Amino acid sequence: MHDALAALKAELEQFGESNDSQQTERGRRMLNITRDTGEFLAVMVLATHARRILEIGTSNGYSTLWLAEAAHVTGGLVTTVEHAEDKIAMASANFARTSLSGQINLVHDDAGRYLAEVHPASCDLLFLDSDRHQYLDWWPLLQRALRPGGVLIVDNFISHKAEMTDFYTLAQSDPAFSTSIVAVGKGELVAVKHPD
Repeated sequence: MHDALAALKAELEQFGESNDSQQTERGRRMLNITRDTGEFLAVMVLATHARRILEIGTSNGYSTLWLAEAAHVTGGLVTTVEHAEDKIAMASANFARTSLSGQINLVHDDAGRYLAEVHPASCDLLFLDSDRHQYLDWWPLLQRALRPGGVLIVDNFISHKAEMTDFYTLAQSDPAFSTSIVAVGKGELVAVKHPD
C-alpha cells in the first residue's frame, strides 16, 4: 500500500500545483495542503490515537489521504465533507485508487449544515480547511463536535492571517481551549479542548 499511496500523493501534489497555477477562479483550484502539513496531520492523528476524524473541505482528497493513512494505523475513520460536486467526483476517484476506502467516509453536503447535525463530542480530531469566512459562525458547532481532549486543526493561519484574526481571538479567549500556532505549511492553528 505504501508505495502506491506515496505515488498517488506525489501525483496529486503535481496536479494541484499545475492546476492552481493556471486557474484564476477559486472554486476550480484544488488549494491542497502542503506535504509537510500532510505529515503533520498524520503525526497528530497517531499522537492522539484519533479514531473519529472529521475533515471539513475535501477538495480532491489529498489531505484526506494523509489523515486516512494514519487512521488505518489507529483503526479510525475519516469523515470528509465537500460541497462541490466536481471535487466530490475527483476525490471519490482518487480514493478508489487506494486500499483506504475502509478508512474514508466521503460526504457531499454543505459544511455548516453537516456540522449542525454532528453528534456532540463525536470527534477526536477535526481538520478545518474550508470557507474561512464562515469559521466564526461555525465556532459553536466546532466546539460541540469535539470531545473533551479533542483537537481542532485549522489550515492557512499564517498565509491568511488577516482573515483568521477574529476566529483566532475567539478560540484563544475560550476558556475550554488551549491554542498554539504551528509554523508548518501555510500555518496551522491547533486548539485542544480541555478534558472534563
